[in-house]
Amino acid sequence: MLTLDHITVIAPTLADGVAHVRDCLDIDVPFGTRHHYMGTHNHRLQLGDRVYLEIVARDPQGIDPGRARWFGLDDARKVRADWDAGRRLRGWVANTENLAAVLSTHPGIFGEEIPLPPEEPVFGFSIPRDGTLPLDGAAPSIIDHRGDPTSMAEIPDLDARLHSWTLEHPDPAAIAAFLAALSIDRPPTIVEGPDIRYRAKIETPKGMKELT
Repeated sequence: MLTLDHITVIAPTLADGVAHVRDCLDIDVPFGTRHHYMGTHNHRLQLGDRVYLEIVARDPQGIDPGRARWFGLDDARKVRADWDAGRRLRGWVANTENLAAVLSTHPGIFGEEIPLPPEEPVFGFSIPRDGTLPLDGAAPSIIDHRGDPTSMAEIPDLDARLHSWTLEHPDPAAIAAFLAALSIDRPPTIVEGPDIRYRAKIETPKGMKELT
């Protein structure tokens, strides 16, 4: 069994991402952290039930990690193209207690396990060698917290709660079968659409909103 860990807005810049979420949810998501080992940074927001929203982008002051960054962030042209097409809620992460088993059962989908931070690993994260999103984002990235899950106390709680989320995909039956085989709790509802596109219904202090 895998569990939903977080959903991710993948942005050309953090300012772009924060502004988009503000437009969608009427919430200013606070800054989270700099990933010095990945050359990225983020903002984070609790969504209830140990799930959170991440806004992530390349850090212009970050180092070159010497390998592909997560969430396809090395491909600035694709990040921008997806952004301009309105595909901004673009990725998600599922948690497992046995990352090696997931990767071996589905070779070629999720990439390889990267211990992070490299100097003193506290979690493992799956990243394809070329840095692309698994199945172009239809499948989650996989994280193994190694017994030390993300502390929700470190993530701001502004009374936003994930109500439901949907994935549009050209082949919904195939993706639904794949996610069912992964046994993920709270997977997206999958419907047919011309391209991969996520929509999340989020209850906020100002009512139900949609994040795209």
